[in-house]
Amino acid sequence: MRKLIKEYLSNRVLSRFSILILDVIMIVFSCLLTYFLRYGFDGFSTNGRMEGFWITLVLVVFNMIFFMVFRTFSGILRFSAFTDLLKIVYSLTLGYGLSYILLKTFSFRHPSFGISETLFFSTYVLNLMLMVFSRICIKEFYEYVTHQSKALQNVFVYGTKEGGISIARSLNGNPEFNYRVAGFISDEVPMIGKTLMGVNVYANDDRLFDVMEKKGVDTVIVSPQKIEEVMNSPLLDRFFERNIALLTTPPLSDLTGGLTRKSQLREIEIEDLLPREPIRINMQHIASHIEGKRVMVTGAAGSIGSEIVRQVAVFNPYTIVLVDQAETPLNDMRLEMKEKWCEVDTQIFVADVANGSRMKRIFEETRPQYIFHAAAYKHVPMMEENVSESIQTNVLGTKIVADLAVEYGVEKFVMISTDKAVNPSNVMGCSKRICEIYIQSLAKYLQRQGGHSVQFITTRFGNVLGSNGSVIPLFKEQIRNGGPVTVTHPEIIRYFMTISEACQLVLEAGSMGKGGEIYVFDMGKPVKIVDLAKKMIGLSGHKEVQIRFTGLRPGEKLYEELLNVEEYTKPTHHEKIMIAEVREYEYEVVKKEIEELIQLSYEYDDMKTVRKMKEIVPEFHSLNSPYASLDNVPFTATSDAAATYPSNASPKTTWGDAATYATPVAGTNEAAHDASHY
Repeated sequence: MRKLIKEYLSNRVLSRFSILILDVIMIVFSCLLTYFLRYGFDGFSTNGRMEGFWITLVLVVFNMIFFMVFRTFSGILRFSAFTDLLKIVYSLTLGYGLSYILLKTFSFRHPSFGISETLFFSTYVLNLMLMVFSRICIKEFYEYVTHQSKALQNVFVYGTKEGGISIARSLNGNPEFNYRVAGFISDEVPMIGKTLMGVNVYANDDRLFDVMEKKGVDTVIVSPQKIEEVMNSPLLDRFFERNIALLTTPPLSDLTGGLTRKSQLREIEIEDLLPREPIRINMQHIASHIEGKRVMVTGAAGSIGSEIVRQVAVFNPYTIVLVDQAETPLNDMRLEMKEKWCEVDTQIFVADVANGSRMKRIFEETRPQYIFHAAAYKHVPMMEENVSESIQTNVLGTKIVADLAVEYGVEKFVMISTDKAVNPSNVMGCSKRICEIYIQSLAKYLQRQGGHSVQFITTRFGNVLGSNGSVIPLFKEQIRNGGPVTVTHPEIIRYFMTISEACQLVLEAGSMGKGGEIYVFDMGKPVKIVDLAKKMIGLSGHKEVQIRFTGLRPGEKLYEELLNVEEYTKPTHHEKIMIAEVREYEYEVVKKEIEELIQLSYEYDDMKTVRKMKEIVPEFHSLNSPYASLDNVPFTATSDAAATYPSNASPKTTWGDAATYATPVAGTNEAAHDASHY
C-alpha cells in the first residue's frame, strides 16, 4: 500500500491552478468557520450573510492578487521550503491588510455595514495556519511515505553557523539525499548542549564518539566554514582512527539555493587538508598582457600546459595555439575548447618540439606573440634510463622553440622549469638546468645587442597536486586496490601546490618579467609524504591498507632545493614570487657546448652524454645512480639512503663558473612517485 501511495505521489503534481483554487477555498472556509464560531447559526441571518459575503469576496479578490504577485501556487507542495512559507505570510498579510483598509473605509461611509477587528484578525490567523500547515503536512506525509521505503543514514553536521544550518535544512528537506541529521558538532561553548533543529549539539571531545556509536553515525558532513578548523584539529586523526567518513560541500557563495543535488556533497580530499595559504593573483594585470594576443602553449595536453590553456582562454586572447605530441590528450583538449570556449580561435598541432622544421612551419602559420613552453619529459626514473631522449626533447626542444621565438619576434617566452634543476641529482633535473642556462644566456645576449628582444622568463617550482603521474592520484589508486601504499622513505618531505595555483603564478610571473629572470615560487609548508599517505588512507576509510617503504630511487633526494647555494632571491610585488639571482653564462660558449651535447645524444651512449652534462652543469652529482661513477667528487650514501657531499670538497671548474656543493636543504619535488608538473 505504501509503495502504491509513494508511486502515486511521485508521479502526480497538482497544477498551479488547482493549488490556487485550494488556497481560495481555504480563505472562504476560514471566513465561514470564524463566523460560525463567533455567531453560531444566527450569524448566517440575512444581514449577516450579506456582510460576510462582501467581506469574503473582498478577501478573495485582494489575496488572489497577492497570490499572483508572490506566486504562492507555483511550487510543488511536497517540496515546499521555508521561502515558500514566507511567500504565504507576505501575501496574506498584504491581502488582509488592504482588505481591512477598504472595508473599514466603506464602514465609515455606511454605518450599517459593520466589521469586527477581532473576527477579522481571527480569520487572518486561521487562514494563515491552514495554508502553512497544509503545505507542511503534505511535505511531512510525503517524506514519511518515501523515507519509510528506504533506510535513512544518520549523519552529524560539523558547524552550527550559517553553513551547517543550511546543510542540515537541505538534507532534511530533500528526498535526493538519503541522510537524517542526528546531531550537530560545535566548537562554540554557548552552543554545546543546546537543541538545534530538533537535535542536540555536541562538543568535539572524546564523548562525541560514544554518542555517534550509539546513534549509528559513521559520516560527518563538515560545513565549508569549518574545513580549516578540522584540518588543524586533533579531531581529524580521531575521525580517521574510527573510520568516520568526512564529507563537505562547495563554498557558501556557490550554494545560494542550498544543497539541491547529492553530487554537491563530496568527500574531503587530501588537497583540502594540506597546510597552504590560498594564492591571490592580480588577474586584471595578467589580462592586460594576454588579451588580444596570439598565445602558443607547448605541452598543451599535459597537466600544467592544459591548465595554462584554460586560464589563458578566460582572458580573451586573439588565438590560442596548442602544440603537443600526445595525440589523444590533445584531442581531449580540442573537444574541451569547443565546449567551453568555442568563441576563442584555437589552433591544434600534433608536433614534437624537437622537430625543427615542423616547429618552424607552425611559427610561420601562427606568428605567436606570447609563448608558454611547458613541453618536457618529467619522470626522473624514466629519464635516468633514457638520457638521449631527455636531451633531445628537453634541451633541443627548448632551444628550437626559443630560437624560433627570436626569429619570429615573439614578445614574451615563459619556460616552465623545476626545483630539480637546483643542484641536480638526476638526468631530468640537469636537462632542465641546461635549459635554464640557455634561456638566460640568450636573454642577456639579446639585451646587450640592443633593439627589440624577446623577454625570456623562467619559472621554477616543484610538486603539483593532481598532475599526471603525481603521488596523490597514485596513492588513491593504490588505496582503491587495497594497498599497499608505497613510499620511498619514511623521512622524505615535499611541498605542494595545486595545478590552478601553479599556473596562476606562472601567468603572474610572465606578466611581471622583463627578460632573463628565473622566478621561484613560495610553496608553503612542507609535508612528510608518509603523513600524507596516512591521511589519505584515513580519508578513504580503508584502515587496513598498509604503507610499504621501497627505498629512494635513482636520482631522488630526501629534500629538494629551489635555489643553488650561490644563488639568492629578491622579492617582487607578489609575496609568493621571488626572483632568483643566479650565475650568468656567456651565450656563445653555452650555445657551442649545448650543440655538442645534442650531437652527442644521437650516439646514444648514456655515459658519454651524462659526462658532457656534468661538464656543463658542474653541480650535477648523481645520487643512487650508475652515473655517480662520473663524478670527480665522490659522494657517500648514508644509512637512510640520502647522499651528502663532503664538506671539504673543492669547487670543480669547467667552462662555466665555479660551483659549490652543499648539503640539500628542505625544498620541493615529487614524492614517493613522480609528482612533476608539466
